[in-house]
Amino acid sequence: MKPNEQADANVIVKSENNWQEQEVDILKQISNILNEDKLDGVICVAGGWAGGNAAHKDFIKNSDLMWKQSVWSSAIAATIAAHHLKEGGFLSLTGAKAALAETPGMIGYGMAKAAVHQLTKSLAAKGSGLPKNSLVSAILPVTLDTPMNRKWMPNADTSSWTPLEFVADLFWKWSQNQDRPATGSLLQLITKDNKTELITV
Repeated sequence: MKPNEQADANVIVKSENNWQEQEVDILKQISNILNEDKLDGVICVAGGWAGGNAAHKDFIKNSDLMWKQSVWSSAIAATIAAHHLKEGGFLSLTGAKAALAETPGMIGYGMAKAAVHQLTKSLAAKGSGLPKNSLVSAILPVTLDTPMNRKWMPNADTSSWTPLEFVADLFWKWSQNQDRPATGSLLQLITKDNKTELITV
């Protein structure tokens, strides 16, 4: 949504654009940056959280936001991977452990994350349009140890939060073809007493 000064290149997503316009604009920006080069990995960690059951005044508004943040971004990441990933590269999407079951207090969130899980499985299947031997997986965190989560939940027990370093290390290994899970894997990130385990669904 805004430039990252530490990145080698930035692709800016225009939030006022609809889904199709975002895809066209993002693919154009990426083609210009890559100039025929191919990518080792495409990682989509876009997302957010909003609650609400069906009776909540913002039920549809929040569901729409969740769909845009999780499903639009994941589908566009899939398109990027289809066009620009190397053979044997990897695509990682972000689901949620909560969306493996019912989420009555946050229906829009659960619905969007469940769609990401389905997308992951479909992309890993034969004929998905991704390059040969691609790895496609989704990480399913409970709570990531981010500055925003610390800000909004100052009194939470952070020993059960997954450190970002753990996630970054995972992605780095996959890019080096190390410790890769089976393609199509939904990987729960379970952290307890500051130790994180990967548990495949």
